[in-house]
Amino acid sequence: MIVIGASAGGIEALQEILSGFPCDFGASVLIVVHTAARDGHLAEVLARSAHMTAIFAEDGTHIARGQIYVAPPDRHLIVSDSRIVLTRGPKVNRHRPAIDPLFESAAKAIGKRLVGVILTGYLDDGTAGLATVKANGGISVVQDPNDAFAPNMPRNALRMVSIDYCLPLSEIAPLLVQLINGKKVRQSRRK
Repeated sequence: MIVIGASAGGIEALQEILSGFPCDFGASVLIVVHTAARDGHLAEVLARSAHMTAIFAEDGTHIARGQIYVAPPDRHLIVSDSRIVLTRGPKVNRHRPAIDPLFESAAKAIGKRLVGVILTGYLDDGTAGLATVKANGGISVVQDPNDAFAPNMPRNALRMVSIDYCLPLSEIAPLLVQLINGKKVRQSRRK
């Protein structure tokens, strides 16, 4: 499973990453983007760039490989066992949906079979979640802050978490494909 968090500039970043996944990609991808509560077209926008199906996550759905699940507006996306749970809990890091609840719940449910990815964005949502991914044996990936539209989220993650891979956006999709296909990839910690 891959979990991805993004904020400012994130839609364009996600479009580039998703376009790099093959149609037979062997992982499920769960995405949180800080969006306005009324923005109900994000899954549709991302689906146009992907070779996989991208949909808004629905409460209780069994998580399937080869599927992209996008947190719907005004709902936290949580992983419980192999199912999606949507909540209207309090805002986390000023957002609902927030990145940390997804990353933390997925790390506890999936453990070392999880890859967490932090992309462009302001402030520090995702840092605590990425630390939980690492603490549970998962792999951490961060967009190079020098390559990000808004460098704060990647930069804060780099400061606080032992990152496995820090790469420019153009190198993230190829890395994720290699990791999901079980290939060993030398760690990269550019800053």
